[in-house]
Amino acid sequence: MAARARGHKRLWGRAGALILAGMTQLAEIALTPSAAARVAAIAQRTGKPPIFRLAVDGGGCAGFQYRFGLADAVEAEDLASEEGGVTLVVDEMSHELVKGSAVDFVESLGGASFQVTNPNAASGCGCGSSFSI
Repeated sequence: MAARARGHKRLWGRAGALILAGMTQLAEIALTPSAAARVAAIAQRTGKPPIFRLAVDGGGCAGFQYRFGLADAVEAEDLASEEGGVTLVVDEMSHELVKGSAVDFVESLGGASFQVTNPNAASGCGCGSSFSI
């Protein structure tokens, strides 16, 4: 694994889980280049650091809902990965529900939004902001 990790930033979560940034097949949660570019633009416009938090809350029309936002810092209990100068952080509880996911930023005629492709979700709502397991 060391040979595959060469040139990639290593970030550690509190539980000691290693996430290799930029290696989608090894990282447990991926941030697409499109999402990273959008987060970087928002962070620059608001004067905040480019740290993007993905969390899962109870509720929403399907049972759980995704919550996105800029964070001021990476917390000690966060798991983190990096893409295009943007750090994606997820707390340990949410991590169990989104492990293996990809966060993308999608623009269409219907609008623009961050979307999560979550292999753990058994079903989701029409707008893509909530899911069930």
